[in-house]
Amino acid sequence: MLQQAFNGLVGGAFYALLALGLAVIFGMLNVVNFAHGACYMLGAFGAFVLLDSFGVNFWVALGLVPVVLGLAGVVVERLFIRRLTPLDPLYNFLFTFGLALILQDLVKRQYGVQSQPYPRPSQLTGSINLGLFEYPAYQVFVLVTSLVLCGGVWLVLTRTRVGMIVRAATERPELTRALGIDVARWVTPVFGFGIALAGFAGVLAAPMRAVNPLMGADLIITVFAVVVIGGLGSVFGSVTAGFLIGLVSALGNYYAPALSQTLVFILMAVVLLWRPAGLFGRPEEVL
Repeated sequence: MLQQAFNGLVGGAFYALLALGLAVIFGMLNVVNFAHGACYMLGAFGAFVLLDSFGVNFWVALGLVPVVLGLAGVVVERLFIRRLTPLDPLYNFLFTFGLALILQDLVKRQYGVQSQPYPRPSQLTGSINLGLFEYPAYQVFVLVTSLVLCGGVWLVLTRTRVGMIVRAATERPELTRALGIDVARWVTPVFGFGIALAGFAGVLAAPMRAVNPLMGADLIITVFAVVVIGGLGSVFGSVTAGFLIGLVSALGNYYAPALSQTLVFILMAVVLLWRPAGLFGRPEEVL
């Protein structure tokens, strides 16, 4: 059971990183970014292309690919998202959905639908003795990296002035504007940061999971469920729910495999019936 729980935490590391990016984007822009899964896929393919075509190793790709995708996200927000934000939220949802399909098809046209191999870095091959069992070194690295990154983001959001402004603008944008803070100036970097997190998770996933054009589409629905369970716009809730869903999925797959594909959504339904705003979300005020 402990080994399955550890598997769940490793899987939850990806959910947490992706949900963290989705939460800050939705909280500040009120945009349901359906292209988030495609950005995760591009992160994995970016690492693959750098290695296959240019011989760039994993460690360089882990730093370079998220930056490039974050800058691309800044451009997309400036050119398209910002123009659609004053309109009905459905327009940005449809735009990001269409963008995800375009990105997936472009990658499929170039590389097909077959999974591409990506080797684990030589420094992280083999296993680590965790006392009660041995576990692959790379999975331990993924879990530790995710915890450190999520913890670092939490410290920035809670212990710095910039972080407090971003957190306030993410969770209560109207109140933040009323206090005289220009929320608009923070929108673009926050959107780019959210996309960079998706790219970072994609690079981390490349040595562990099949690198193929549909890897983001297979994951994004579960990530949306994670964000809903944690509470829309809640950064802490999204990260906590990410690790929780990872645990539930792994243990459910082991003890109740017949429900493994639906267990997350059953949990989401139960949480929403109990707390419609999610575990850590703020209920909407009815005037």
